[in-house]
Amino acid sequence: MMEGSKFPGMVGINNGNDNFVDLSQVFYHKLGEGSNMSIDSFNSLQMSNGGGSVAMSLDNSSVGSNNDSHTRILNHQGLKRVKNSYYDAQSVSKVRPSQGLSDDALAQALLDTRFPTEGLENFDEWTIDLRELCMGPAFAQGAFGKLYKGTYNGVDVAIKLLEKPENDLERAQLMEQQFQQEVMMLATLKHPNIVRFIGACRKPMVWCIITEYAKGGSVRQFLTKRQNRSVPLKLAVKQALDVARGMEYVHRLGLIHRDLKSDNLLISADKSIKIADFGVARIEVQTEGMTPETGTYRWMAPEMIQHRPYTQKVDVYSFGIVLWELITGMLPFQNMTAVQAAFAVVNKGVRPTIPNDCLPVLSEIMTRCWDGNSDVRPPFTDVVRMLEHAETEIMTTVRKARFRLNAQQSVSNLSTLQVEAMFPKPDSQIILIEAELALAVMAMIVDKL
Repeated sequence: MMEGSKFPGMVGINNGNDNFVDLSQVFYHKLGEGSNMSIDSFNSLQMSNGGGSVAMSLDNSSVGSNNDSHTRILNHQGLKRVKNSYYDAQSVSKVRPSQGLSDDALAQALLDTRFPTEGLENFDEWTIDLRELCMGPAFAQGAFGKLYKGTYNGVDVAIKLLEKPENDLERAQLMEQQFQQEVMMLATLKHPNIVRFIGACRKPMVWCIITEYAKGGSVRQFLTKRQNRSVPLKLAVKQALDVARGMEYVHRLGLIHRDLKSDNLLISADKSIKIADFGVARIEVQTEGMTPETGTYRWMAPEMIQHRPYTQKVDVYSFGIVLWELITGMLPFQNMTAVQAAFAVVNKGVRPTIPNDCLPVLSEIMTRCWDGNSDVRPPFTDVVRMLEHAETEIMTTVRKARFRLNAQQSVSNLSTLQVEAMFPKPDSQIILIEAELALAVMAMIVDKL
């Protein structure tokens, strides 16, 4: 993370204003729903495969003139650099930093007024108004930055801060690519099972993306807390369906996630799943495929590990591994390092072991999804259909099990004395024998349910 004299501290933190930090409102602009940026269709996107980046052809008819004092949030040829005159430079917003952020150089870089944010004119719906942003503690750390919990307009949000690396131009360019790409992707994707984008801003040394906050954390965190105990089957299939439906939508738009794994699947308060982290997502190039390595080895398709051209089917492979995680509760290839797992997958055809008591339909989905031949892997439209069938089968099994349990309890509760009380007549002995035989037959039927 950033250290040293470059980010010595927050300006105005000791100004006697109850630990408020003065921030000029002129610096903050938002990316979000309802903006003037339009994408006619994903088929009209310009694609460049040379460096792994994507150039989008956008309608910038409403973008104003150039000004060198401001840089772009989305740095590509379709957008011009402009000075934003929407805000009065004299207006001041105040943000209360959370306890403990005074020692966080990355958070200071965002909040320090000496490092201006630069944005685009006429994108007011995307503006992050820091008067409404309250930063809380960091709860996760990645390759390029940290995730913080906070509130925006009184709503819980996740704040992703990306640090621009010093003295590492290649890494800085990669971070810039991923920042731009994730912002564009999230601003475009609108689906119940994809994390909701709220806004973004950029400063010279730190970039910020704000999304909805998932109260349940990631699926991997959830499974780790359960200590390798499997998720209830009904919930596992429901959550798998959430992922499959979200990915069906992503693939329908011609996109590839490329890093689908349990760490990037977030659990909301209602236990539904939200797909996150589109920083390495790409638009599929049908003619050539793509070869740059990305993703994580435990979930990575063999063609990606081997640097061979690949298609959307790499996401299907990763989904098969995720489904196995949900069913078993375990980390894939937990007795191997990530590199050992990659070697075993490619050279020995190793896959996770499916439990013996797994429903046949779920076993079929997993084995087809992680097949070494990408042509065998089903599209997500088929995966959704198969999971819906599995969900119906599970509900039927549950109903039968409940009936069986209730019937068993009813049989066990009928004692001989209760049966005799039902038939008090002199010839009741014969009737009693018949009743006991009927109960025995009922018990046999129950056992076969």
